[in-house]
Amino acid sequence: MKNFKCVIAAGLVFSLSACSTVSDWFADEEELEIRRLEPIAEQFKPVKVWDRDIGHGVENYYSRLRPAAAYDNLYVANRQGDVVALNQATGKVTWERNFAIFPEQGFFDGLTSLWSSGVSAKISGGLTVVFDTVFFGTEDGFVYALDAQTGETKWQADVRGEVLAAPAVESGIVVVNTGAGALIGLNSIDGTELWRADSEVPPLSLRGLSSPVTASGGVIFGTPTGKLQVNIIQSGMLAWEQVVSAPSGATELERIVDVDAQPIVLGGTVYTISYGGTLAAVELRSGRVVWKREYAAYQSLALNGNTLYVVDNNSHVYAIDRRNGVELWSQGRLKGRELSAPVTMGSYVVAGDKYGFLHWFNQSDGQLVARYELGGDDEDESIFVAPVVAGNTLFATTRDGVVAALQVSQ
Repeated sequence: MKNFKCVIAAGLVFSLSACSTVSDWFADEEELEIRRLEPIAEQFKPVKVWDRDIGHGVENYYSRLRPAAAYDNLYVANRQGDVVALNQATGKVTWERNFAIFPEQGFFDGLTSLWSSGVSAKISGGLTVVFDTVFFGTEDGFVYALDAQTGETKWQADVRGEVLAAPAVESGIVVVNTGAGALIGLNSIDGTELWRADSEVPPLSLRGLSSPVTASGGVIFGTPTGKLQVNIIQSGMLAWEQVVSAPSGATELERIVDVDAQPIVLGGTVYTISYGGTLAAVELRSGRVVWKREYAAYQSLALNGNTLYVVDNNSHVYAIDRRNGVELWSQGRLKGRELSAPVTMGSYVVAGDKYGFLHWFNQSDGQLVARYELGGDDEDESIFVAPVVAGNTLFATTRDGVVAALQVSQ
């Protein structure tokens, strides 16, 4: 490739402008190359069953606001404050609530509010639906519990910290992980605080947080300091912590090692991955590391049988044997497309991308076997979180609030 040089002939301003133009040209070429999808040998055509626009979405904010499927409904929300239950089969609204804030106003201001969407409730982190209740949190530090059948509010609690991850619920306790470094246990009946466990927060970390999971009486989650941690669910006391990825490098940026992925627990082993570059299998009872491998990701893992599926920071997809960490296959054809976390569907792995496409991979060899364009080139139409699978239906959401149900027709 020829070297481009800026020749100072008409003054420094011209030189800087020319360099900027060349830089932009290279950036545009790289973006076009990433957008360009190579043809694939499609083995089937995904079919859209229904779609619905719930409005707003998460826009350009960082968010892991993922839907949840339960009780024949798909529960979805947007950052603005809308929470909606949709029938899984038809997409029809079962119930809907709006948690946006509308301050008290005079008569004429009140007329304005008729077409105003209010002040954003900043719903974030995803929905958890268990025990006939929908749980979610907000960036303003509120946690809500709604009746899953009617949408009525059961309780609301203020936890004084950003709730950026979906709550976990077990043994009558709702566990939330906050951006302030506090893990909090709330009574699932009335939302009263039962315990609080504070931990270290580094000077610089990723925006997201690890969604906690529960198993064997413990709460398991990743920390911004690169650790996997287990707290006792009844008391919040620390059971053990294990370093997954240790900080290194001269700058705070180089030392980011967050474990943002939601842990996976199977057969007494916890699987997790760090942004700093470590995929690890850890013994649940003791915290002993079973094996470690060098993969870097902030997205959560997927698991089917004995195989872990990883989408790394460069959007390479890998299949890893969960028993020993051996790599089974890799797929790099979607590099740079900012893939979502993966999800398994039948014999396939599925992930969305920033350009609004859903991609199906064979679990056996990683080959791309199908794709579906749900959004568009506009980043507001990108697919930002892992789809949700219920039965033979896949549900995906876009940044601008479109929710769609798809099925595989072979």
